[in-house]
Amino acid sequence: MNGTAHMTAGAASGFIVANSLGSTPGITASLVVIGGVSGLMPDMDIDGKLANKVTVSSKMMKAVAQMIGVLMMVYSYLEGNGKEQWLGIGYGAGMIILSTFITQRRMLTITGIGVTACGWQLDEKWLWLLGIYILTASIVSHRTYTHSILGIVYFGVMAYYLEASLMIEGVFEACMIGYASHLFGDMKFLPFNKRGIKLFLPFTSKEV
Repeated sequence: MNGTAHMTAGAASGFIVANSLGSTPGITASLVVIGGVSGLMPDMDIDGKLANKVTVSSKMMKAVAQMIGVLMMVYSYLEGNGKEQWLGIGYGAGMIILSTFITQRRMLTITGIGVTACGWQLDEKWLWLLGIYILTASIVSHRTYTHSILGIVYFGVMAYYLEASLMIEGVFEACMIGYASHLFGDMKFLPFNKRGIKLFLPFTSKEV
């Protein structure tokens, strides 16, 4: 599946969760966005050097990184205090600026470091867990650990803390279903996929 399809499936997951909970329009919009971003997260591991067509373009990856930078700035402004607030805004602004100059893989590495540092500074577990996820994705090969059960369990821990921080019911479900929709969409049994995913890493590298 391509990036647009993954994002659409993730956004639909967020909408379904919101609808099942009877969420307000504002909360629904938030869950749709969260689901859409979650649907793209497994492809953070793309290095731009694959022989086969990658599912998320370099431009889209930069857009996601810039979106994270903006969210960091907004979150730091709303939740931070004093020095923490301005450091968080600075990290987010720096990420947006750097993403326009560096290559995709190095951009991910720097983004991961920046998000982790911001998470520690703001004492937000979900944020530094996200930073570690992005940093790891910049190192591993495509369709490996981020496309595995281990990856979805890790993302679930992050989603748990995100919901606790935002205090919005349905965030965890939107994250998990959106992420799982990506893994399902990349499985080998689907006719439009030439490759599958290594779902059971590190126990086996067999594609499913």
